Amino acid sequence: MTKSLIISCQALQDEPLHSPFIMSKMALAADLGGACGIRANSVVDIKAIKQEVNLPILGIIKQDYEDSEVVITPTLKEVKALYEEGVDVIAFDATDRIRPGNLNLEDFVSAIKERYPDQKLMADISTVEEARQAEAYGVDLIATTLVGYTAYTKDDDPLTVLKDIVHHIRLPVIAEGNIDTPEKAQYALELGAESVVVGSAVTRPQWITEKFVKKMSEIQRG
Repeated sequence: MTKSLIISCQALQDEPLHSPFIMSKMALAADLGGACGIRANSVVDIKAIKQEVNLPILGIIKQDYEDSEVVITPTLKEVKALYEEGVDVIAFDATDRIRPGNLNLEDFVSAIKERYPDQKLMADISTVEEARQAEAYGVDLIATTLVGYTAYTKDDDPLTVLKDIVHHIRLPVIAEGNIDTPEKAQYALELGAESVVVGSAVTRPQWITEKFVKKMSEIQRG
């Protein structure tokens, strides 16, 4: 997936497009548009997507736990489900936050590698230091997915962090997070990203509509 576009086909339960069928058609549309990979959430969505496209899949499972802010593939239970379904890459939250059960990241990655040594792993991080830690723990890919989504990076720009990361680690880096224009995607590649993940700007019409309405309302208020 070098220098390619990966489309994130996800919809949360409270969103109108929440449906494995709809996500599978989103993936098909992305495939026809030239995407070279799909990022998908949940086994049921991944199963449906596999019926429509033959593209590499970056799989995640979003799951809330009361004792942690970590949501993206937070425990070995979610990892097991993704592995058994079969995905090309399992992505997980690799930020410096407490995991469910107070398991630290190093032990989490070690447990995955021990149980599933052939599985490729992608660390979703929010800082350069988190990227360096994940690399040291033996992941295969780094993604800037969570820049701006942790309390300590809420004002940080994903592309700025991307620029720093590619100069500090040797692993392939996937640009992800608030990449909402083709120009930003192109710039991410110029900065050294291996590939680019785009989600909301392609697959969330409610969010896209809100952007238009918000911008247009500025004229009305003026």
